[in-house]
Amino acid sequence: MKGTRAALRYAKALLNLAKENGLHEEVNENMLFIASTINQSKELQVMLKSPIIKSEVKKKALGEIFNTQINDLSRGLIDLLIENKRIELLLLTANQYTIIFDYLMGYEVATVTTAIPLTPEMEKTVLSKVASLTTKEVSIKNIVNPEIIGGFILRLGDVQYDASIIRKFKSLKREFDKNLYLPNY
Repeated sequence: MKGTRAALRYAKALLNLAKENGLHEEVNENMLFIASTINQSKELQVMLKSPIIKSEVKKKALGEIFNTQINDLSRGLIDLLIENKRIELLLLTANQYTIIFDYLMGYEVATVTTAIPLTPEMEKTVLSKVASLTTKEVSIKNIVNPEIIGGFILRLGDVQYDASIIRKFKSLKREFDKNLYLPNY
């Protein structure tokens, strides 16, 4: 994704500064709030990405939205992104911050992609299996993607296990294509 490396650098710098000041947990709450607010508002997403809207307008709008809900370090991130003309990275930076914060605190998020939402029983089963793979505290993020037809795709850190029906169909198609024999007449 475009801007991921830059967002990660901003997030790491913010985390280091927050740790120095003993505010890393509070800044994490701020980043979760910022990400949630941006994700819930298409208008805000469009404004942040728009090259037409001036930086001063974006700064004022973000100040109105987040003024009293976030601390000075988080406001400083917004100011820095605006100053560097990188405000479109705010959501990505907030997400990156929470990822590296979770890693620092020993939490890990397992992403489970399914065709239908996980039921609480299914989630509990997946969580117990995932917990056996790592020593860290694990939470589950369920992504619903009907295109996988059935089964699931589990991603934990940099390990992925694909037990989806669509993967099996694609594997069968490759086998058929490989074994296809057309005699010459």
